[in-house]
Amino acid sequence: MELTIYCRVLKVTPQGYAKYLQNKRRPDKYAQLLADIRAIINEEEFNQNYGKRRMYEKLQFEYDCPYSYNTVSKVMRENGLLQKANKPKSLTKADAAALKSEDLLKQDFTANAPNEKTVTDIVEFAGRDGKVYVSAIFDCYDNMCLAVSLADNMRKELVIETLEQATGRYGLCGAILHSDRGSQYTSAEYRRTMAKNGTIQSMNGTAGSCHDNAKCESMWARGKNEIMSCYDTVKMACNDLKNLYSGITWYIGTIGGYVR
Repeated sequence: MELTIYCRVLKVTPQGYAKYLQNKRRPDKYAQLLADIRAIINEEEFNQNYGKRRMYEKLQFEYDCPYSYNTVSKVMRENGLLQKANKPKSLTKADAAALKSEDLLKQDFTANAPNEKTVTDIVEFAGRDGKVYVSAIFDCYDNMCLAVSLADNMRKELVIETLEQATGRYGLCGAILHSDRGSQYTSAEYRRTMAKNGTIQSMNGTAGSCHDNAKCESMWARGKNEIMSCYDTVKMACNDLKNLYSGITWYIGTIGGYVR
């Protein structure tokens, strides 16, 4: 009798309420998926900042996950495990008078072999006593970080040093190196260094368009979300921050690819 009254007040049928109780007692069909996600998060401190794409890839390669990317995203969202996306901002400024190079990638960051297509950019981090600027070159083939340089400024010498590191280690003769239109990359010294090593320059087709260099932007965003967010960098001295980032930039390059 009481059940009938409650159902009438809640505007549900007794049969519907009975079905609700039956479903409630039934085990959650995504319980194992959620358990696997939590296990990955608890593996190490960096995993606590995994995004849905990185989590899906980890589940596919190591847990034989039968679920789709959208299902993984849904389970993470419903359980409060999604991380806030980091939106990189452009640091470099274009030189309006400088000659721009053609966009050879056209937002196609796929590569069939190492040293075929590479991307580069600069990112900054604020420390206790100033800012640290990081320049790196990543290979589109396997996301490998080919070189990284750090300085307390982002003058052209920073990107030239990065380029010389990469060409010294991997050659890059005939490789496409894509960047934004920053004055560092359009400088005569930078272009002479590229020509000396036989590297082919490519630049964003549109000024201020992050999509034209989305590969590098996503690498920085992944590094900030999954790694640097674990540290309170604003309380770190710049020298300590340099040492930290110099070590983990190589990890940023390998979390989605291979180690050479």
